[in-house]
Amino acid sequence: MHSERQLIEFAKEMLTKAYCPYSHFPVGAAIECSDGTVYTGCNIENASYGASICAERTALVKAVSEGHKDFVQIAIISNSSDCCWPCGICRQMLYEFAPDLTVIAARCDGSYQKSSISDLLSHGFGPDML
Repeated sequence: MHSERQLIEFAKEMLTKAYCPYSHFPVGAAIECSDGTVYTGCNIENASYGASICAERTALVKAVSEGHKDFVQIAIISNSSDCCWPCGICRQMLYEFAPDLTVIAARCDGSYQKSSISDLLSHGFGPDML
């Protein structure tokens, strides 16, 4: 398992790859699978704003498309002085696969806070409800 700091560094490396010409708010994410594999992602905006995708979902979709569905932690960072927490749709997507996921929300200075996805999405809706 990677340390929290290592995962933050993986996410930070993605900031330069973000495509954010509209918000000018680059975000990087790194999600760790239970086997230690890490997938990274960045936000990718689109002129049709609804077609944009957040860094967290980019990393998650890359992992799932490669056959991984068991996740332990995700780190998210932006170039902001505030912690970068996942938006609502990202919380829902992450909860789908890992209701016990640890979320590491980092600041550009390297400091961070942690929470569980279950705390961020209380009373989450998952596959067991269908």
